[in-house]
Amino acid sequence: MSLRQQSTARLSHSSHKDPLALLGIGIFLFFILIAILAPVIIPHKPLEILETEDRKILSDLPPSSFAWLGTTPLGQDIFAQLIIGSQNALLVGTSAGLLVAAIGTLIGVFSGFYGGRIDNLLMWITDITFGIPFLPLVILMAAYFGSSTLNIILAVGFLLWRDAARPIRSQVLELREREFVQVAEVAGASSLRIIFVHIVPNIFPLTALYASLSMGWAILTEASVSFLGLSSSTTVSWGYMLHEAFQSQAMPKEQFWWFIPPGVCIFLLVFASFVIGRGFEETLIPTLTQE
Repeated sequence: MSLRQQSTARLSHSSHKDPLALLGIGIFLFFILIAILAPVIIPHKPLEILETEDRKILSDLPPSSFAWLGTTPLGQDIFAQLIIGSQNALLVGTSAGLLVAAIGTLIGVFSGFYGGRIDNLLMWITDITFGIPFLPLVILMAAYFGSSTLNIILAVGFLLWRDAARPIRSQVLELREREFVQVAEVAGASSLRIIFVHIVPNIFPLTALYASLSMGWAILTEASVSFLGLSSSTTVSWGYMLHEAFQSQAMPKEQFWWFIPPGVCIFLLVFASFVIGRGFEETLIPTLTQE
């Protein structure tokens, strides 16, 4: 059995043994389903100002059959914002996770495979990025370049790749000495072919681990930036909802239906990403499950 097949088998076995990983996958699938069905589920547009027939704004309504989680002081449907917020959270999380995995994998693989000056240069850059404070820089970038979802994804992706690069480099250094790589070199395979055909598939569990962990950090970061009021006013997210609730004094007014649901959703998605990452970690390091 090849190393890639062994990793796949361990991943399947670990996912069946780890109930938290299965729970995390279930939570992610639930939110994906909600995001897909959002246009069908929501009764009103998230930023639509609801009014009566005589043009009176339906502000600060409590939960009812008309607005399941009530309305904001501007008469906007909180339930609709909560559902639409799932789309933004998944977009930010998956995009940033894939970006982190791609950059971290490429840097780690090229550093470990080629060694020498390339390795020294790439690890020097990695060491520099480790000295950069993550959240403050993301906040500065969002404030300076604009608070679009794309900018937040890019900021997270171009900072968190450092966490993946070093472990992947270590794995490549070990794979570089494996017999199947040496056979490919003797057969005349190019360096790029060896990297992308023989090495990258064998480090997939490690790449997936850091992609999963980065998803949680990206969702939490987007919520933090939005809560500080640095998000776009036209993009509805859970962090945006918390910001609006805070600005409107929802807690002193005991409007729990406004700020608790988005907080719970953020917790669930971040929790899911980390327990899924834990499942990948146990796949890579089986001794973690041994007593």
